[in-house]
Amino acid sequence: MSEGPQIRVGIGGWVYPPWRGTFYPAGLPQAQELHFASRQLTTIEINGTFYGAQKPASFRRWRDETPEDFVFSVKGPRFATHRPDLAAAGPTFDRFFSGGVLELRDKLGPILWQFPPGAPHDEGAFAAFVELLPERIDGRKLRHAVELRRPKIPIERVLELARRRRVALVDDDRKADFEVTANFVYAHLRQCTLEEPAGYPSDLLDAWARRFKERSAPEACDCFVYFISGAKIRAPAAAQALLQRLTAPV
Repeated sequence: MSEGPQIRVGIGGWVYPPWRGTFYPAGLPQAQELHFASRQLTTIEINGTFYGAQKPASFRRWRDETPEDFVFSVKGPRFATHRPDLAAAGPTFDRFFSGGVLELRDKLGPILWQFPPGAPHDEGAFAAFVELLPERIDGRKLRHAVELRRPKIPIERVLELARRRRVALVDDDRKADFEVTANFVYAHLRQCTLEEPAGYPSDLLDAWARRFKERSAPEACDCFVYFISGAKIRAPAAAQALLQRLTAPV
């Protein structure tokens, strides 16, 4: 693995039929899509874990199909976050972490806990949920990111809790600023447009590159950036364009 803070850029998932012939070469077998995508990008957010358990053999296969320095983020199961009794999520955590995700080994990046949009915010229940998040399992340090997706949250208390537990709050390009609450940044960029071949105008991609470099360097923060939603067909091109800017000589 590379030393020092990393800015990793990728997409949500890798199976999406409109990418065939646009991102993926025409005729590429579906079984080879992860192999291809992981050599164009530096991270992918695994979505299937949100909906149901995956087999340990699947995690091992994904680990073995990707380059040595590649990293996955993994969505935690919705059974933990989409429930009225957040303080009782502990058994769901136990099943998830014993279900094979640790087979990713060094390629396991942050775990993303995505809450339903528009649900009322219960500060006590949310605090109990965050306190349950395991910091280590079998000696492996874990990183957690939380995406609230709720308007009008009492943000100062949430920020205080996130900083204390070193949990990242997911940022996106509809917010005015990023709050750094952990030793890494987790961002969803959601506004790719079909009209732009690279999803975003060139000057806006330049601005994102500067912004993530500013976050990474002085605070030694890893950054995980995923282009999702919007015109999803443009997400791989947007991720590649941002990576080019991040690796270009200064």
